[in-house]
Amino acid sequence: MDILRSLRSVSEASGTGVVDWDRAGAAAKASTDPGSLALTAGEREGYAADVRDARARLGEVAGLAFDVPDAIEVQNRHHWIDASVGTFQNVMAPIEAAATGQTGAGSGPGGLGGPGSPVGAFSRDVSRIANTGTMAFALGFLARNVLGQYDPLLLADEPDADHGLYFVHPNIVAVAASLDVDYPRFRRWIAFHEVTHAAEFGAAPWLPEYLESRVERGVEGLTAGELTIGGLDSEAFGELQAAMTAVEGYAEMLMDRAFDDEYADLRRKLDERRGAGGPIRQLAQRLLGLGMKRRQYERGAAFFRHVADARGIEAAGVVWDRSENLPTMAEIDDPEAWLTRVDP
Repeated sequence: MDILRSLRSVSEASGTGVVDWDRAGAAAKASTDPGSLALTAGEREGYAADVRDARARLGEVAGLAFDVPDAIEVQNRHHWIDASVGTFQNVMAPIEAAATGQTGAGSGPGGLGGPGSPVGAFSRDVSRIANTGTMAFALGFLARNVLGQYDPLLLADEPDADHGLYFVHPNIVAVAASLDVDYPRFRRWIAFHEVTHAAEFGAAPWLPEYLESRVERGVEGLTAGELTIGGLDSEAFGELQAAMTAVEGYAEMLMDRAFDDEYADLRRKLDERRGAGGPIRQLAQRLLGLGMKRRQYERGAAFFRHVADARGIEAAGVVWDRSENLPTMAEIDDPEAWLTRVDP
């Protein structure tokens, strides 16, 4: 880990975009210990068995037909950064395009602060460096904390590319040790959770396009002259939030019924760990919306537990039949309204 090298990478940010993504990735890796990937043969088989068992068990319990991605990778932290820079770039691309368009506004090529003036050029360079540093910080923080990830490759350049399933091995080992829990059991729990996401997207082939369209619609208002919160499409972002709450909540409910061991202690200890840490960690979690994600788990899980208890677990899976079956934010807090509307 080399903080000076990370800062140097950020300070050398260049190009015409709002973020220098190559420098952001390099800076994130420079400030992050990659961790060891020295897996034993037993550990490699353990990951494979966990994913295989999760797929069989989840399919049996949920009544869903799905495949796990061909791309299943056990990664170190640098591998995760390399795999995630492109995802961040794709998600940010519409906002970058809008921001770049707005920088063209001003007092003309030679005017003070105009795009062709020294002041305007300096301002853009400083902004690019700041944005690159922000993204490097986010990538580095997440790389040190992500345990597993199902990647549906939203907004990917190749929409038919295989989805990914990643496990960040050094983080899984380190967190299991810090929580004083059995490492193979903890690894298996992470595998089950990520495979539940594969089950959702496998059962709902329309879901990636639905999420992509809400992201794209959500930033359509960010045109030159409208780069404000008021320019955002609140309806699209509301639908996106409701869909992601359903994704997280269904996974939590399904884990309750499918994981082959009690895991309340794992959840409690992991939540306590997330609530601990110094002020920098707490600030990073707030800025990255990790507290909001936890609330998504809780609200969504409560919705699906109510549905499953009332009509059975297969009725809860009806939400993935078509986009019209997704609950609204109001229905997430009033599952009986969803049951009346959809009648699974």
